[in-house]
Amino acid sequence: MTDILASTGAHPRARRPSLAEQSTELRLAVMRLARRIRQERADAELSATQYAALAWTASEGPLTPGRLAELERVTPPSMNRTVNCLVDSGLLVRESSPDDGRKVLLHATDAGHEIVRETRRRRDAWLAKRFATLSADERDTLAAATDILRRLTDQ
Repeated sequence: MTDILASTGAHPRARRPSLAEQSTELRLAVMRLARRIRQERADAELSATQYAALAWTASEGPLTPGRLAELERVTPPSMNRTVNCLVDSGLLVRESSPDDGRKVLLHATDAGHEIVRETRRRRDAWLAKRFATLSADERDTLAAATDILRRLTDQ
């Protein structure tokens, strides 16, 4: 504990931040980190929403527009606009479901898969470069924090 306090410049008798203050600081730090990571992408023309829809489709295989809207927590009409842009850009294709011809399935094209792969590579490289500047203890702390953050998002 003393090492952590010394490394942060905090005094051992300093007032412990309130839960609300800790929540605010964590929220701001996570948002800034997420925003910075989102800047590392293969196609600067895609919006964050378009990239997210493309990434879901590339990772999860064929998805219906409705399922994609659920995953992204947006309305179906909003997702339809996003899908239309991705189809028009040649990054997604629509196909009829083999089980039900009325159902539309979305598939990432080869170009769509490549954008997702390259974007993930860039984001991982950006973050790895920053991790490399951290001490082993700091990386261990981030590994523990990663598990905690994952639990928070799954609640």
